[in-house]
Amino acid sequence: MITIDPNTAETRLFHQLLLGSVAPRPIALASTVDAKGHVNLSPFSFFNCFSANPPILVFSPARRVRNNTTKHTLENIMETKEVVINIVNHAMVEQTSLSSVEFEKGVDEFIKAGFTATPSKKVVPPRVTESPVSFECQVIEVRPLGHKGGAGHLVICEVLLAHFDETIFDENERISPQKLDAVARMGDNWYCRANGQSLFELPKPGTALAVGFEALPKSVLKSDILTGNNLARLASVEQVPTPTEEEQKALAFQIDDFADRFKDDRTLYKRLVHEKVKYYIEHAHIDLAWKFLLTAEDYSIKNRLWKR
Repeated sequence: MITIDPNTAETRLFHQLLLGSVAPRPIALASTVDAKGHVNLSPFSFFNCFSANPPILVFSPARRVRNNTTKHTLENIMETKEVVINIVNHAMVEQTSLSSVEFEKGVDEFIKAGFTATPSKKVVPPRVTESPVSFECQVIEVRPLGHKGGAGHLVICEVLLAHFDETIFDENERISPQKLDAVARMGDNWYCRANGQSLFELPKPGTALAVGFEALPKSVLKSDILTGNNLARLASVEQVPTPTEEEQKALAFQIDDFADRFKDDRTLYKRLVHEKVKYYIEHAHIDLAWKFLLTAEDYSIKNRLWKR
């Protein structure tokens, strides 16, 4: 048995041990606005439900361990006292992870992570359209738990209005865990999926800024092949990789073969290109996925196979 005293242990180490052992933790994807109306979106796994009457949700934006700074979500809540808490399911987990990147204040993570904002009815912050459940909340108390790096702030929220996607209910009008398909945080980069399936690992976005969905070619944003998770993986890179001349020639050879075989069916040609990109993404070859996509875009536009 390893025994650790949190009063003498390094905060970073004990933080990792807490996250690894107090798990799984549900995820609150919190949307807020500051006093000037700038929207912010960020996920928090120190989160749960604590009362039904009144309906109370509590989450905790902690001070950053590395430099003891506070997060934009907390700063916005202190200014406006409103938040929308969106529940995260598997279909949106990679986009949610992308929204955790520490963008500069004023940057809209809805845009960066490719989420759709739907106006709320009782509060100013918008809700996430892709979320299966959203709670419009008034913040009734913010209780700081300390002043050092790693200290949390209990944000106590009263639910004013709740939105549920009708597809998550079963025949008994109860929320089906399989249909909800919620995800929860474990330690390190591990998540779990609350639908009976096994654990899965999700690479966390780097500490540098991600390029975001706005950097993706328009041809993939409306793809029938590439999912939101696939696109989020592409959008998580710190900069878009550029294929070398030699790489471009090799990739263009494959693309030329697709184009030659399906020259009379541009829809099928485009589908094959996106399936190849999807294959690379799902086998963790993100760099290659980008290079293949960019080469295909360049080839297709030059040969008038599709428009941007």
